[in-house]
Amino acid sequence: MRYRILGGTGMEVSAYCLGTMMFGMAGNPDHDDSIRIIHTALDHGINFVDTADMYSAGESEEIVGKALQGRRDDVVLATKVHFPMGGEGPNRGGNSRRWIVRAVEESLQRLRTDWIDLYQIHRPDHRTDIEETLSVLTDLVQQGKIRAFGSSAFPAHETVEAYHVARQRGLHRFRTEQPPYNLLARGIEADVLPTAQRLGLGVLTYSPLGWGFLTGRYRKGQPADLSQGRAARAPQRFDPSIPVNAAKLEVVEELVKLADELGRTLPELAVAFAASHPAVTSVILGPRTRAQLDGLLKGATLTLDDAVLDRIDELVPPGTNVYHPVGLWSPAPLTDPALRRRPLGDRAAS
Repeated sequence: MRYRILGGTGMEVSAYCLGTMMFGMAGNPDHDDSIRIIHTALDHGINFVDTADMYSAGESEEIVGKALQGRRDDVVLATKVHFPMGGEGPNRGGNSRRWIVRAVEESLQRLRTDWIDLYQIHRPDHRTDIEETLSVLTDLVQQGKIRAFGSSAFPAHETVEAYHVARQRGLHRFRTEQPPYNLLARGIEADVLPTAQRLGLGVLTYSPLGWGFLTGRYRKGQPADLSQGRAARAPQRFDPSIPVNAAKLEVVEELVKLADELGRTLPELAVAFAASHPAVTSVILGPRTRAQLDGLLKGATLTLDDAVLDRIDELVPPGTNVYHPVGLWSPAPLTDPALRRRPLGDRAAS
């Protein structure tokens, strides 16, 4: 296993990070089996574990907390905050001081730990001033509850804004960014990754298997089973009759040929590709089963040379997306009607 420094924090993390989104009711509900998978990853040299409070409504954090008993000091533990957690009301989520102060305490309890190594803001919140968010995160560092903090799915311009606000106000700054990145979604190469390099941010990439399209399970000309797993929850993302899915399948066929030439599987090629970019610190692997973890770990032994990377560039040009990754930032004025329409009471009478 290779190790790299995380965003100038001095913390050394494995080049592959264990993502735990699939542990709990959203994926693998068997706590004992999930704990065994976590232990297997640690035994193979992974010392970086990533979760989030909203994964299976806190259940993932609970599983991770149980798994790390007796091994906590050897693990760099990351979690996230932003999405609503239980109950109803307008103030049970977001990036405000009010919510983060409460959410971090609940995460610490579920994780059975006194500190979080990397606390990440799961998504931008355009209702909250970034100075407010950086201020409370700085306080949490000073209180010893977190060691460092980062962002997830932030656009490059908001990363730059946060950097300058931190400098101007004398606050701690984001040390990492966690974006989606894979063979079919290379859009972040255009701005997010270069920005991270210039600002010295560590980068944890997620979704290396492109929401399942890079597992080899979905192939052109083969009937797609839309009744199981992720396909059952979101069939429109897998239906081959939809143009964007057909485009993915076209590229997948060529990538399978390339993987075969290398004597590797498509998932191994996909994982190795994500780790090959110089801006990427660690690639998040999100297995649901032990077999899936074993397959992904094989990609850790693969290094792609320039000839292979050139072949990939011909299939999916650098900085482009075959599809828009799930969860990737979209311009707020385009997605929030409140930011592009005047309130009814502000309109002139007809």
